[in-house]
Amino acid sequence: MLLHGGTLPGGGAERAEPLAQLHGRGAVAQAEADEAVHGCDTLPPSRDENARVRALGIDVGGTFTDAVLVLDGEVRIAKVPTQRAQERSVVAAAAAVGGENLERFTHGTTIATNALLERRGARTAFVTSAGFEHLLHLRRQTRAHLYRPCARHPEPLVPLERCVGVAGRIGREGELEPLDLGSLSELDSETEAVAVCLLFAFRDDRHEHAVASELRRRHPDAHIVASHEVAPEFREYERASTTVVDAYLGPVLARYLHALADACGAAGLPSPLVMRSSGGLATLDEAAEHAAFALLSGPAAGVVGAARIASLAGFENVLSFDMGGTSTDVCAIVAGEARREHERVVGGFPIRLPTLAVHTVGAGGGSIVWQDSGGAVRVGPESAGSDPGPACYGHGGERPTVTDANLLLGRLPGELPGGIELDTEAAEIALGTLDPEAVVEIVNAEMVGALRVVSVEQGLDPRDFALVAFGGAGPLHACSLAEELGMSTVLVPAAAGVLSALGLVAADERRDAVRSYVAPLDVVGELPEEGEADLRYAGQSFELTVTLGPWLAERFHGAHEQRYGYADRARQLELVAIRTAEIRSAPAIDVSGPARAARGPQVLELEGATAWVPAGWAGKTDPHGTLVLRRGV
Repeated sequence: MLLHGGTLPGGGAERAEPLAQLHGRGAVAQAEADEAVHGCDTLPPSRDENARVRALGIDVGGTFTDAVLVLDGEVRIAKVPTQRAQERSVVAAAAAVGGENLERFTHGTTIATNALLERRGARTAFVTSAGFEHLLHLRRQTRAHLYRPCARHPEPLVPLERCVGVAGRIGREGELEPLDLGSLSELDSETEAVAVCLLFAFRDDRHEHAVASELRRRHPDAHIVASHEVAPEFREYERASTTVVDAYLGPVLARYLHALADACGAAGLPSPLVMRSSGGLATLDEAAEHAAFALLSGPAAGVVGAARIASLAGFENVLSFDMGGTSTDVCAIVAGEARREHERVVGGFPIRLPTLAVHTVGAGGGSIVWQDSGGAVRVGPESAGSDPGPACYGHGGERPTVTDANLLLGRLPGELPGGIELDTEAAEIALGTLDPEAVVEIVNAEMVGALRVVSVEQGLDPRDFALVAFGGAGPLHACSLAEELGMSTVLVPAAAGVLSALGLVAADERRDAVRSYVAPLDVVGELPEEGEADLRYAGQSFELTVTLGPWLAERFHGAHEQRYGYADRARQLELVAIRTAEIRSAPAIDVSGPARAARGPQVLELEGATAWVPAGWAGKTDPHGTLVLRRGV
């Protein structure tokens, strides 16, 4: 049984009580637009099948903080506004959902992501091999934008005056020049963090380890990060960039996590595990030590939840679509596993770490609608957030948002979870002469583009996939996006508005490891039975990742042929790296929800979200409470 706990306007946390619509008591009203009906046709309620665990997951978003509590056979949810001090939001959400005597507490945060994008990190220095002090500034000498020759790269996180070299050199075959710690310059006394990245440290870390130890002796209060600790892989610029980002974010994330631990302790809560970008979990100390691993903590949780829901519904191939108040995150899940990548660009900086292959765009329910100098209507990336929020929230917001447009189209109820009453007149004033339908079409085009990035551009045909829609605004737009992509099935979880928090509850503890080889495959010897191999043809500059196991070479040829249209089986293969993961499985958790049936055009009020079912779409819930909508039924 799904229970809801929220906050009342002007009041404190309220104990979880069943939502009216879960028992067929949702309001039924004729809408003025699209002939939509608020409510649903209710089938007999489904029974609860959750495992006997006491686990809490809390996901802090830009607008709302979501909590899911799996408590001895029932699932409770809460949704509270995100405060500036996010640790307070975590404690408030835990109180709202009634989290006590927990066996497991997991948390997802965007603190590291926001600090990088807003450049609010620590004062950082960079130490590298003498003669390579300009490494961060030279980059790869590629254009910031292919068709904009004048577009500029973001300024490096460390200015040149804080980039220093140390004498000594490690080469491919070993030490070429002894390390001279006396050549290491004194750093600025105000330095908060230091990133160390020496040449070939991924193969031999002796020099780098000695430099890091010396820096820790000289600067005991600074956060010191060495590249072999965080990204022991070849390609010096990407390794250096990752190390600098990790050092730059470390003090910021550590301060938040320490404040969170104190706040949780004062509230009688255990210290939570933190979601990693790879979809696994880490302790607070592990996350504070290497902040870059939590860079995409929030989006990863939603993908884990989507994969779980899709598996329960019997779908192996799905695209996850998480549309919140500030941004939209999408990811492909193939054969039941979320696609992963080992390098991505965040804020203009390459990050060489294992992550779920999540693509993010700045379009959400709270995204501001505006007109450019040519009069064209644009949406995002600026968001109204939770304060003041969209104009229709009645909290003083005056600029139009996507939520205001959906309200005027009759696709939202009069009141949102948390007791937020929507003001139609305020939405009309904010939008003015802007056409709400046009606003929705524009934001849909942005999100279709994002879904194409993780499907079509990766050689995947979206017509072979179902779309899992969640987040506060995801189910409002899902069917329209599916039609545009030729998809015929949309899955809407019972707890769509808080699925990222549910993903935190369902996430495994995962610790990834990588070992670099850069050697011919036929000379490396025995390989692990499980994991992944980065392979390429000798002479190539980039590699493909293939699952370890029998017929490794032949499976690489097949993957290369699928990606590039040809394979050269007579050519020597080179093993670049082996990637393995230590995984501790999460408790077995099952979910269920109210039984529903829908036929468009219709509006459905869900757990912390609203679904819009257009004409031509219909469906009903499966035994786990997931609404399975199909086109042309």
